[in-house]
Amino acid sequence: MAILQKTRDKAGLAVSIIIALALLSFIIDPGTLESAFNMMSSKNNVGEINGKAVSYTDFQQDVDRFTVVNEMVTGNSAQSDQQQQQIRNAAWQSLVDKYLFTKKAADAGIKVGEEELKELLAGDMVSPVISQNPVFQDENGNFSKTALQNIINAVQTDQTGRLKTYWDYIQNTVFTQQFYAKYGSLFSASNFQNPLMLKRAIADNNNTANVDFVLVPSVFTQDSTITVSDEEVQKYYNDHKSLYRQNASRDMEYVVFEVTPSAADIEATKEAMNSIYDEFSTTEAVKTFLARNSEKPLSEYWYRAGELNTINTDLNEFVFSNASGTSPIVSDNENVFYAGRIMATAQVPDSIYVRHILFAATDSQEKIDSVMNVLQKGESFANVATSVSADTQSAADGGQGNIGWLTQSYMIPGFEPALTAQVGKPFVLKTQYGTHIVEVTKRTAPVTKKQVAILQKSSLSSNETFNDYYSQASKFAKLAAGDYKNYKAAVDTLGVYSHPMTAVQESNDTYGSINQAREVTRWIFDNKVGKVSDIITVNNNYFFIATVTGIHKDGIATLDETKDVIRQQLFAQKAAEKAAADVAEQIKGMDDLQEIADKLNTSVSSDVDVRFASLNGQGLDPKFIGAVSVAPEGKICGPVAGMIGTYVFKVNGRDTGAFYTEDDAKANADQMASYMSQMILPVMMLDADVKDNRARFF
Repeated sequence: MAILQKTRDKAGLAVSIIIALALLSFIIDPGTLESAFNMMSSKNNVGEINGKAVSYTDFQQDVDRFTVVNEMVTGNSAQSDQQQQQIRNAAWQSLVDKYLFTKKAADAGIKVGEEELKELLAGDMVSPVISQNPVFQDENGNFSKTALQNIINAVQTDQTGRLKTYWDYIQNTVFTQQFYAKYGSLFSASNFQNPLMLKRAIADNNNTANVDFVLVPSVFTQDSTITVSDEEVQKYYNDHKSLYRQNASRDMEYVVFEVTPSAADIEATKEAMNSIYDEFSTTEAVKTFLARNSEKPLSEYWYRAGELNTINTDLNEFVFSNASGTSPIVSDNENVFYAGRIMATAQVPDSIYVRHILFAATDSQEKIDSVMNVLQKGESFANVATSVSADTQSAADGGQGNIGWLTQSYMIPGFEPALTAQVGKPFVLKTQYGTHIVEVTKRTAPVTKKQVAILQKSSLSSNETFNDYYSQASKFAKLAAGDYKNYKAAVDTLGVYSHPMTAVQESNDTYGSINQAREVTRWIFDNKVGKVSDIITVNNNYFFIATVTGIHKDGIATLDETKDVIRQQLFAQKAAEKAAADVAEQIKGMDDLQEIADKLNTSVSSDVDVRFASLNGQGLDPKFIGAVSVAPEGKICGPVAGMIGTYVFKVNGRDTGAFYTEDDAKANADQMASYMSQMILPVMMLDADVKDNRARFF
């Protein structure tokens, strides 16, 4: 464990980045997952991958392993909700790799042999997963086989088993990444563009048709003469079922009672602000006072004039109209009260260019003082950083130790004092990463800014207020009595608004502006159409009563679910064809576009260059572009029934340019290959019918 701790000290700022990149590999030991797939009822499974059921218990074990890896590399056992989600995503992707991707790669003839793996782990072709990891680098940031061997040796003596978990993770990251590299290469190599294809691509993109045309826009109104039969809808559905694949979802309605402070609650908050205002204005222990009394802690942020408007305009006006003092108590919406105390005023730049030297935790104060003396005597900062700094990753613009430009919104935690530091004068700074010698080498023009302590209190609902809203929700739930007809009657009786939502996914946890409402989603997925919930409490501040109005199963949508959309689409096609027939009848015998435009009460669009190779971005119907590409020159053609409208046109001539080069064609082919390679895994997952039910549990 001491090895990893030493590495964390040495790697400094880079460690958190490395682990984030490592987690994106989504890899875990291939030999440890066989027990993760025991067939259980789908309701109790986190998902299914290539026919393998993933139970909650076994999935959680994988999550625990990834959590250990994250803790060991970052040195932090606390994870935010976002980090926990990233870890769960990594564990899930590792299962997809194990039971789907590597199997498909093997089916394609790809192998990663034992000798090959040894070379990747510790041989002459060591994997970047290892060589670029600070854990396996020396003090100069170079890959070190000695550091690698030290980790391997430490695995054998680590009684906690955590180091073995980390080493297994590294090995299997290398193993799976090699499959990805080989499969990607195989796929890329198969995307061959022969000389004939290249020539055709260049010609298609350089050939343009100069066209004059008349467009009669489509009018989307109901026409009783156009009918779409049930048989036509059924046939279209049968022929295009694959277009209607869907994830499981629910249609629902809900009412919500939000607990908001009463007038008495607001007055109580205002009185509380008044009672502590004098102490806030005079206390020397501002940080402690705010930690005890305010929703906003003391901040070292330097505010520019106008920035406080995002909090309160009256607060901004006071701060930037006074040299010192504490503002009156102000409020924008009666629910939140503020007072601001001016703590400091200074000329502060928006941006600073910073370089630093980071010392390891084991370095003495004498060493730090010695390095400072060397710098003050004029020694090159970059040379000293190269020799001494534990951070070997920071080298912006080629200068060792250069962090680069920093702003208040893009600031290394703890580096805030550098904003007001003197240019060209190194100073010592302590942060969570260790002790630094920091120097500001450049800065933007300083402007007047202020540090402000902000006392903030929001009005909170009393128990009496809470009970009042709960009583309202309870009354609604009692009237609804678990039945949809009663629910609609309760909406009318109590005059509340029922929020409709369609196609709610199982992962949804947001309703309007209300977050963390996953319990509502779980309820609608566990109940039948027509059922109405009891009160569902969200964030202890919202009371939901929900009802299910529709169920859409995973897979191909049913005819009933799609028939309205199909009917509209077929109607639009028939309407376009009828419009084209009407135009043809009106212009029969005409051979002049201007005459045709006058007859149709529209205008002629002239000298429009149309390229068949670029169907997108021209603002024209693909049907029209296709018709232009094969039309004879100098002849009135059409009508063409497009979705935008009906076209009548004449090709005046065709030109061949040279603006689309061979490099353009190759770049376009590479771009398409890159896009297709990104679709490899999603297509595999679709083909294997991967089911991800994690939203039921997390």
